[in-house]
Amino acid sequence: MLTKNICLKEFGIKKNKKQIKYRLLKALNFYKNHKLIKSFSNEYSYDFSQQQIKKFKKFNSYNLVGMGGSSLGTKAIYNFLKPKVKKKFTFIDNLNSRKEHQSNEKRLNIIISKSGNTLETISNYSAIKNQRNNLFICENSNNYVRTLASKLNCQIINHKNYIGGRYSVLSEVGMLPAIFMGLKPEKFKNFNNLIKNKNFINSLLDSVVSTIYFLSKKKYNSVILNYDELSHDLFAWYQQLVAESLGKNSKGILPMVSSMPKDNHSLMQLYLDGPKNCFFTFFDVNDHSGQKVKNSQLLNSFNYLKNKNLYQIKSAQKKATENVFRTKKIPFRSFKVLLRSEEALGELFTFFMLETILLGDAMKVNPFDQPSVELIKTETKKILTN
Repeated sequence: MLTKNICLKEFGIKKNKKQIKYRLLKALNFYKNHKLIKSFSNEYSYDFSQQQIKKFKKFNSYNLVGMGGSSLGTKAIYNFLKPKVKKKFTFIDNLNSRKEHQSNEKRLNIIISKSGNTLETISNYSAIKNQRNNLFICENSNNYVRTLASKLNCQIINHKNYIGGRYSVLSEVGMLPAIFMGLKPEKFKNFNNLIKNKNFINSLLDSVVSTIYFLSKKKYNSVILNYDELSHDLFAWYQQLVAESLGKNSKGILPMVSSMPKDNHSLMQLYLDGPKNCFFTFFDVNDHSGQKVKNSQLLNSFNYLKNKNLYQIKSAQKKATENVFRTKKIPFRSFKVLLRSEEALGELFTFFMLETILLGDAMKVNPFDQPSVELIKTETKKILTN
């Protein structure tokens, strides 16, 4: 058990890990006092009060305008916890014309940009017809979004400058929208207990050590086999976290996500018999509400499906795939979330962010910057200016 909410079967790499685990534990003890990590716990102080946001909680519909880490974490929360969410959220997170731009429905526009100068965010907000109700989140610096918000006389929430977008889901960026969804931010944050949980720490260190071993064997592709449809956006968030944090100095891990069991019929042949340059993560969430198969519609040759629901069938496919991977000696770990909840999702966010930070430390890359992405921003501005 990783926690009481999540089961994790680890990679099972049988190597002498003591020395590297000791080094990683020292790194973890260093990072746990980092200002950014404080946002993982309930000790973190938000840049808003309940009184300040009271009027924004009255809306039933919201547009969230942001790119990358300004939207991916919140989108993961919204979809993973969709059965519990009480409000409608629309995510405007790419440069596509869409009906939400022209909607006259009463909505709150939440505009999020860490730098305050994100081209796509500024463009998308400028294209929205209904700009009557707005809430802005950006750094406390001289930037476009802050200037615009001041001009419109709108509420501004400060985005802490020491929290990068991809690590911001447990800060104002993710937790303020979570409040509007009717969720409780304190339930996402269990860092102070997790850091004392031996199972959690051992699994975290084992995952990092195993990943470093895979990289030494030229396995650079991390493939998520996702069996939970509502977790699709969780792994879109995870892709940014891993790719942007670790892809530097000709090093990195390519995170890919497969929708399962659908990809049994497209990509699985490659995973099983193609190049041995991947390691895998199986992921599933308990779901006992699956629709049942109609026994009366089954012919004798498929009688074994009688009284089964779709989740049971999917779980059997997951177990079968794990068995085949094991037989073929393909490395994998397997997560199973026992109950879909804020607590479980917060623990997943915390695990994956800590894992990424420790991988950066072990790979000797800075997991907190993204220098090359800035080149595209500069080049785009040059093209649009000419």
